[in-house]
This record gives sequence, structure tokens and C-alpha cells, in this order.
Amino acid sequence: MPLASTEKRSNRYDLNRAKVVDENFVAYVQSCINQGDWPAPPPLDKPISPDSKITGQDVIELFESQATSRLIDIIARQMRARNEGFYTIGSSGHEGNALVGRLTRHTDMAFLHYRSGAFMCERARQVSGFDFIRNTILGIAASSEDPVSGGRHKVWGSKELNVPPQTSTIASHLPKAVGTAMSIARAKRLHANGHTPEDMIVVCNFGDASANHATAQTAFNAAASAAHQRLPVPILFVCEDNGIGISVGTPPKWIESQFRARHGLTYFQANGLDVVEAYSNIEEAIGYCREKRRPVFLHLKTVRLLGHAGTDPETEYHSWPTIEDNEAKDPLLRTARYAIELGLMTPTETLYRYESIRNRIDNEARAAAKSPKLKNSQEILAALAPLSPNKISEEATRCPNQEARIEIFGGKELLPELRPAKPMPILINYGLHDLLIKYPQAIIFGEDVAKKGGVYYVTKGLTKKFGVGRVFNTLLDETTILGLSIGAAHVGLLPIPEIQYLAYYHNAQDQIRGEAASLQFFSNDQFRNPMVMRIAGWAYQKGFGGHFHNDNSIAALRDVPGLIIATPSRGDDAVKMMRTCMALAAVDGRVIAFIEPIALYKQKDLHEEKDQAWTFSYPKPDEAISLGSGAIYHEDATDLTILTFANGTHMSLRAAKILRDKHKINARVVDLRWLSPLNEAFIVEQSLATGRVLVVDEGRRSGSVGEAILALLMESCFGKVFARRINAMDTFIPLGPAADLVLPTTPNVVTAAVDLMKSSR
Repeated sequence: MPLASTEKRSNRYDLNRAKVVDENFVAYVQSCINQGDWPAPPPLDKPISPDSKITGQDVIELFESQATSRLIDIIARQMRARNEGFYTIGSSGHEGNALVGRLTRHTDMAFLHYRSGAFMCERARQVSGFDFIRNTILGIAASSEDPVSGGRHKVWGSKELNVPPQTSTIASHLPKAVGTAMSIARAKRLHANGHTPEDMIVVCNFGDASANHATAQTAFNAAASAAHQRLPVPILFVCEDNGIGISVGTPPKWIESQFRARHGLTYFQANGLDVVEAYSNIEEAIGYCREKRRPVFLHLKTVRLLGHAGTDPETEYHSWPTIEDNEAKDPLLRTARYAIELGLMTPTETLYRYESIRNRIDNEARAAAKSPKLKNSQEILAALAPLSPNKISEEATRCPNQEARIEIFGGKELLPELRPAKPMPILINYGLHDLLIKYPQAIIFGEDVAKKGGVYYVTKGLTKKFGVGRVFNTLLDETTILGLSIGAAHVGLLPIPEIQYLAYYHNAQDQIRGEAASLQFFSNDQFRNPMVMRIAGWAYQKGFGGHFHNDNSIAALRDVPGLIIATPSRGDDAVKMMRTCMALAAVDGRVIAFIEPIALYKQKDLHEEKDQAWTFSYPKPDEAISLGSGAIYHEDATDLTILTFANGTHMSLRAAKILRDKHKINARVVDLRWLSPLNEAFIVEQSLATGRVLVVDEGRRSGSVGEAILALLMESCFGKVFARRINAMDTFIPLGPAADLVLPTTPNVVTAAVDLMKSSR
């Protein structure tokens, strides 16, 4: 392809490569103008040649989309220089993904990485009235009028285009893309999402460097495993291979060698630098995925232009010849060449269209700079954690169908509310039965949850009653479990994933922090992926040690904005809280971590052996505990308030009896139940009621809930409340009786309470 002579360019060593690439394009088209006559235009609705399916109209519109994406990149950097724009990661060199946008449908859900401008521009053609340029520029300008995120971030996303937004993704979006693909057929069977087309596929693109990420490998493995079992997984993985990750090169032919023969993935290859050459291959890959309902790996050759982002000095790791060689591969130049040489556009018309697009983008940029921005924290937070208390209360207390309950439980006389008091796991099991009846779109899944009924048999019998379509086992991989949860919610299901142990959550925490909990924030609450994540956790398991099965830290959960953390201490509370959690998910799309204290699963007694004081009756179906509502034991006590939760509630009640009987100290015990968000008004009220507070927190001293409570009391009750806390030590938990040396115990609570009373007099 002819280019203006590099020897004549005064800008050869210009660090502003956006300017250089722009000038290269203009110089090339101008050189074509000077070459004389060009062919007459052929019929635009016909293929350009007998051996190609791409039409002249395809080429022209692909050029427009590629040019639009390119010029947005260029003008975004100009906006940044004027401090009017705040995002410069561009799509230049990846414009070949316009073909994927053109050949898939806007009803095919797409999870995109940040170099997807041309894809989005092409998809926007499929929805009448969608203003891609304006919407994108508003995002770059952080305008509150940005229709995607409302000014919270520049993201590729759109409700109309079926593109859930995410930010600066490396590979964390791949598991949820697989989860969505795996859930399409299940959602149809459960009538969860009537508008999803039968032959919908999922599109997911990423870079060659990202393909090496552990999260990506998890997604490939999950998709391949499902395909191996002949389960439908209609996902189109698009690896846009530009040969580099920021500054680290990908070894030649690495992607091809890893994926060409990978079991469970069907490999296709296409040259994303050449839309004419790539058209048929991409069309074939999409058609195979749609028809066969199997995962496809589309290896798309691209090139990265303009560096990684506007702040990336590419000369630090690339030579000038390498930079210029990449720029010579510019896919926009090649598309323009086809349009001109085939007579689809004259050089003059090509340049006119290019400059017209530039002018429109520049005008939008000037307008966006003057558009309103987010003005206060309330506006920013509005989409993070929506809450509709009245609707949630109504939904939480809505009863499941009584006839269905009688059938599922085996008769009216066997309804759980008519049975004797039971310990926690049995009541939770009954509660899950009711929730599956109440929510036909609800599904329960995780490791061992089906026939085995979970490690602690909490899900026992559910598969037999509701079938493997609703209660099923997954791979032994938490990232897959949580990715499946997010994806299932995207097609109308209401997932209840199980994480076997609290520490296992850490294997996959970015699926919650970076994906699930951030979606409403970055989509301005247009997209939701509700879930109630059940986690068996906390400490005091005498038969376990280490950090994996006997863990007491929820710092990683508390760090997630918008995540609700619920933790019951008794079985009836667990059922009523879970009803509210499901209502929070169903009504407001919330993501909830429901932590069940393993050590209390089998606990039946409270003060004496066989007193059965920690077994409870199943609550009636119309009973629920509202978000933030705590329990107060011995409310008439005025000496001391013990603030606690989970195992600490049982422990503190035992301690309160000893304090009353042996030390004449009357202590009220307050079970917080909800650890995020903390009910600050409730905590302050209960603290002021006695003026003395002991926080009993089984979490580690650093990063614990107790830290937050003491900070709150210092800010709100300074001089009015005398407070201390008792925590576990900052250590992993040892095996056997040694655990009691580093965890709070009943004697510890008694001693701390007595000392606090003495020092506060």
C-alpha cells in the first residue's frame, strides 16, 4: 500500500503518534487524488468480487465506523490536553473488530474490553436513533449526561445495544461472559427471560496478553468443560492479538499454539487488519457458534497504534522503525484503499467523509466540555446501592404458593412451620425449599451442592425436589461459580451460589469487587446482576486449622462498595434474613454475601448441655427481618451493652449469664446481624442506653468490624460512651484447642466486661 515517503516527513520522530497516524492517513488519500482517474462505482448492494460475500456498502460503512473510532481516539487526546476529557485508552489498530460488531446482532450480549470502539460503532447501526459519537464523547468528558454511566467513568456499554459496561478489563469479564452463555438455555426453560432470542450468542473480546491471565484461563476451562459434556455454551471468544501487553511482547504464534487445538474450543483465525479478507472467516465463526451452540475462539490479528494510552511513551520499549512498521499496517488505511481502488468512493469523497466525521466529533467534544458534571456525592452514590425499603418489605413477606409448598414438603402436616424446633442448617434447608418455590427463576449451585447436599448437607434433597436444572454442581472453582452467578443474572435468573468456606471467596473476590458489585454503579443502574452468595464461614471449628477452612476475616468483603453482608447467629433468623436478602436481590438488584457460621450449624444448646435453647421453630412464610435490624437480648439491662454477631452472639449470651450470676453485672447483648452496611443509628442508640460498650468481634483485630464500630462511637458518642473491643489476634487459626488461645472465648468476654466496668466507674 503506498504511503507518503517517510523521508519527506518532518514529523518522523514526533512523540505525538496520534498526530502522525492522522497525517499518514490524510497524506495517503491525498496522494491517491493526484494519481488520476479511478473506477466507476459498482452496485453497492452486490459482493465486491465473485469469491467474497462483502458488499460495497459493507466496505463503505465499515470504513465510516473505523474512521469514527480512530478520530474519537485522536480527539480524546486533544480533549485531555485541554483538560476537557479524562480517558485516552483507544482502539486504534483494533478497528477490525468492526466486522464482529457488524456480523453479530445487537441482541447478542457483548462483554467488551477497552479497544472496542469500532465494534460499538457498528453495533450502533442496528438500533435506530442511537448516537454513538455523542454518547462516547460524553463519557470521555465525564459528563453527567453520559447515557451509560452518568459521568462515573468512560465505559463501552449500552442497554439498547446489550453491552453491560465494565472498566479497564484485563480478563475479569470472561467468566461472566461464559456464565451468560451457559445460562441462556436454562433461562429459557425456566421462562426467566422471555425476550432473549433462542439463537442468541455471547460475544467476549480481549487481548492476547489478557489470554494468559488466570481468570481468562478459568473461563476457557469452564466453557470447554461444559462443551465436553455436550452442554450448550454459545460464546464467541475474540482474541484481538496485537502482539503486546502494554510494553511486554507476546511470543510469536503463542496464541495460535495454545488455542488452535484446545479441546472444547473451536478455533478460527482472521486478519483484522483487512476487512475484505477477514469477512468470510468471521462470518463463519459466528455462524458456527450460533448454530452449534459451542464455544468458538476467534483469533483476530490486529496491531496496536498510539501506544497503550495517551500517557504511554512507546519509544521507551519500541524502536522508531518498529513504531513506523506498525503504523504502516493501519487497518483504516487498508479499508480506505479498498474503497478507493474498487470505485466505492473517490479519494476526494474518502477524505471528505473522514474530515466530516472529525468535525462532528470535534463539535461534540466542544459541547461535552460545557455539559454538566456530577455535582455532589449523593449523585455519584445514587446508582451504587439502590434501596426500596417498602417494596423490599412487601416482597420479603410475600408468601410462596401454599399448594406448591404442600406438594414439595410432602403434605400439609409436614410443612416446616408445623415441625418441632430445629438447629440452623435444617431451618436454612427448609428456607431454601421455600425460596425455590417462591422464585421460579432462582437457581442454587456450587461445589457438591446437588446429590451430596453440600459439605454440611444444607442443600440436601433440593436437587431431588427441584431437579438438576435448578440445583446443580459446578466445577471446583470459585471464579467459575461467581462468574456463572453474574452471567445467569444477566439473562433473568436469580442465582444463589454457594462458596464452601469463607476463605474460598478470596480465590475469586474480583468477580464480586470488580464485576458484580460495580455493575450498577458503572451502568447508572441500567444493568443489574443480583445474587445471594451463601458462604459457610467464621471460626470455632475445633477440627480445623489453617487459613482455608477455619477463617474469620471478612475484610475483603467489607472493602466492596455496595455489597450487603448478612450473618445470622440462629436458624430462625437465618431464614427470615435470607427472605430479605432475596427480596433485596429481586427488587433492587443487590449483591449479598450471606455468611453462615459453621460452628453454630450443629449447636443446639446455650447454657447447659441438652437445654435445646439454641434450636428454633421455622418462622411463618410471611415473616422477615429487615435490612439493618438487629436483635436485642436482655433489653432492660442498663450496666453494659455487648455488640456482637454470629458466634459472638451465642458466646456473649453465655457470658451475660455468668456476668449476671457471678458479678452482678446486667448486660444486654445486641446481635447486629447485618455487617454492611452497619446500622449506625441502631449501634449508637444501644451504646447510649448503657454508656458502656464491649464489642465482641471474632474477626481479626486488624480490618475487623470492631474497628468500624469503635470509630463510629468515637465520632458520635465522644465523652458519652466508654468502649472497648475484644477480637481474635492477627494470626491464622491453629488446629485443635490451641485455637482458643487466639480467638475470643466466653471467659475472655467475661474478663473484658468486668475490667471495663471497673475502669469506667
